[in-house]
Amino acid sequence: MDTKQNTDAKFEYDVLVAGHICLDIIPKMPDANGRTYGEMMLPGKLINVGSVTISTGGPVSNTGLALQKLGLNVSFIARVGDDDFGSLIIKRLENSGNAGGIKIALGEGSSYTVALAPQGLDRIFLHNPGTNDTFTSQDIDFDLVRQARLFHLGYPPLMKGLFQNDGEELIQIFKTARQTGVTTSLDMSLPDANSPSGKVNWRKVLERLLPYIDIFLPSIEEAFFMSHPTRYFEYKKQAGTHEVIDFIKPAIHSQLADEFIAMGAKIVALKSAHRGLYLRTAAHDKLNQIGFAKPGDTENWADRELWCPAFKVAKIASATGSGDSSIAGFLTAYIRGFPVEKTLKIANCLGFQNLHQLDALSGIKSWAETLKLVENPALELVKFNLDAPDWIWDEQQMLWSKKR
Repeated sequence: MDTKQNTDAKFEYDVLVAGHICLDIIPKMPDANGRTYGEMMLPGKLINVGSVTISTGGPVSNTGLALQKLGLNVSFIARVGDDDFGSLIIKRLENSGNAGGIKIALGEGSSYTVALAPQGLDRIFLHNPGTNDTFTSQDIDFDLVRQARLFHLGYPPLMKGLFQNDGEELIQIFKTARQTGVTTSLDMSLPDANSPSGKVNWRKVLERLLPYIDIFLPSIEEAFFMSHPTRYFEYKKQAGTHEVIDFIKPAIHSQLADEFIAMGAKIVALKSAHRGLYLRTAAHDKLNQIGFAKPGDTENWADRELWCPAFKVAKIASATGSGDSSIAGFLTAYIRGFPVEKTLKIANCLGFQNLHQLDALSGIKSWAETLKLVENPALELVKFNLDAPDWIWDEQQMLWSKKR
């Protein structure tokens, strides 16, 4: 496919990935067979599990290593402790990219997560934030940032140093990064409403933060919770035991994306799990303000509103890191100058690959394999009826497009 790229300058790295890092410990759980967690995990009961998968987790690993597997030059910025977990994290990152930006905090413990994912049930995470909570702008090597075309940071709601004081450190990081000329990208995580992160006024943070964000990549739940928490919980109550994503109407996706673009974001992609990926982009003049990694064809990307269905997975092994994987697909296609329609399909294809394995990376294929897979006619879409005004199904592109 003919693509366009910004080659006006030479960069050491395509992407610098910063933020949350942890060690994931994922035991192979038995099939739930219709049981709930309460029925499976009774006090005093021994549960036989299978082999354990140990991998690095969080967006620095999940997105960063997936980007590397897709053929991009990647560097990492994160904070770990001076313990065995920290050493293992650094070793694994060094094998795949430049880990020179990883800071070691003396006397602190590295972050880890135990992921419980019985087949047939949603995941449960036992998480220790560790050194992620003490990560601040002081941990960012901005000389390293200057060597990259795109700077991506993930999961600030899980990093105390970034969300406290109304996100002052987070805003400072992106303000300084933007001054280097790098394109900026941000991924979020869903805060626990009862935690300190859940009590942050995230809308206030976003209003100050998004002027420095070129590409905003939260999930629809994260976006809804952060901008309209009262309405989000009304929908959550309405959904009950069902997926709240199925109750969030297309008009809400459009409303949130328009609000984020009005706040300053240039490209907004809302990850919507089995409902695929929604995208809204700013006007042509705004896209021209993006940093070093501009869209390959600004006319193709400007002022678009699209919704690309997900690919059907017969049996999901685990959804750990699926959103991070889709972001890796999105950013790789974007940086390589692909049209917006193909970029969305590639993003969904990476999420599809991820769902076939327990960990976040084992299922990720090479760039060449991914391009071949995304064109495979045997790959089925999770089709849904987008029952909303002005949305039209594009049979050629196999996605929904909204008239503007």
